[in-house]
Amino acid sequence: MTQNNTPGGMLKEGLADALGFVIGALAGWQLGVLLGFDFVGTPGYGVPQIIGLVLIVVGCGLGRFVARRLLSVKP
Repeated sequence: MTQNNTPGGMLKEGLADALGFVIGALAGWQLGVLLGFDFVGTPGYGVPQIIGLVLIVVGCGLGRFVARRLLSVKP
């Protein structure tokens, strides 16, 4: 996390978090679909759906991490 407490810096961090979560979740979901663990498109709560959910959650975290990393890189 950066220590930029200006309104512009906090806005950039918030947008990076939001975009990282959404893009990461979509990537995790698509990876789950590709591997046959679709959480969204299949009914019930079996092991494949739970694995799909875990992939979505991991994608959220990784997406946020990557977005924050890209935000902290100075040109």
